[in-house]
Amino acid sequence: MENNAYIEIAPGVWSIKIVFVNVYMITTGQEEWVLIDAGLKGYASKIMAIAAELFGDHLPPSAIILTHGHFDHRGALKDLLKKWPVEVYAHPLELPYLTGLSDYPPADPTTGGGLMSFFSFAYPKKSIDLTPHIHPLKKEGTVPYMPEWSYIHTPGHSPGHISLFRESDRVLIAGDAFVTTKQESLFAVITQKKEISGPPKYFTPNWLAAAMSVKKLNDLRPEVAGTGHGQAMKGDELTQGLGNLMNDFQHIAIPAHGRYVREPAKTNKKGVQYLPPEPFNKVLALSLFALSAFIAFGTVRKIT
Repeated sequence: MENNAYIEIAPGVWSIKIVFVNVYMITTGQEEWVLIDAGLKGYASKIMAIAAELFGDHLPPSAIILTHGHFDHRGALKDLLKKWPVEVYAHPLELPYLTGLSDYPPADPTTGGGLMSFFSFAYPKKSIDLTPHIHPLKKEGTVPYMPEWSYIHTPGHSPGHISLFRESDRVLIAGDAFVTTKQESLFAVITQKKEISGPPKYFTPNWLAAAMSVKKLNDLRPEVAGTGHGQAMKGDELTQGLGNLMNDFQHIAIPAHGRYVREPAKTNKKGVQYLPPEPFNKVLALSLFALSAFIAFGTVRKIT
């Protein structure tokens, strides 16, 4: 089943595009389903409308599972929880950013690659407090309410990032461990051109961990992959693209320069403990100066 709002990428697995990020709805039993991620703030009504169309008006999810807690994957959570007061699960190392304990490492607009990177300095990095709804996933990889699925810890893009895998038909929900469009480029985001890429460069603070995570996922030999950004992939296109990404991660994924390229952010169960020095970027500084001057000039004109 599919329409312009959602597409079934595998049996019982629906992908829903929320502007430039994907959320997933997965059936887990008779009249049971789970929501994976929560998209952008302001889109709770869209998510609930699609859930009603797929599962009926009065069937909330059994739980919400977060691949990670960046603003574009948790944005609608608080509004959803007002209507669906269900349990939310994330990896223990992601909890500091979901309980108000720590903010995420700041985005790095100096990584380049396009306008999505350039404007990332403005993307929210603040933590939110989901207490008492938030709960840690168990260490053994089991996923509540999803007996056919397991989770894999795939850090790098965030400390507690996870991916989900259904071994019976080798379906992978990768989150942002890798994506299927060049997320740094506004043009690629708009056109949704298919291209396996590493995690979004501007929000990835540990590249060594990110490379190891891609290897973990490639070793699973997935047949179908739904990612946090871009269209679903399957078959040879996925196998070859993911293999190429793993084998040439240094050139395909890691930016030529950036705050976290030579030294990662250091985190633990309490959140961020150390950040590398912020690089000075002349182009960004000049652009911000020009933008500030433009705003100031407009303000003066209004006053006078």
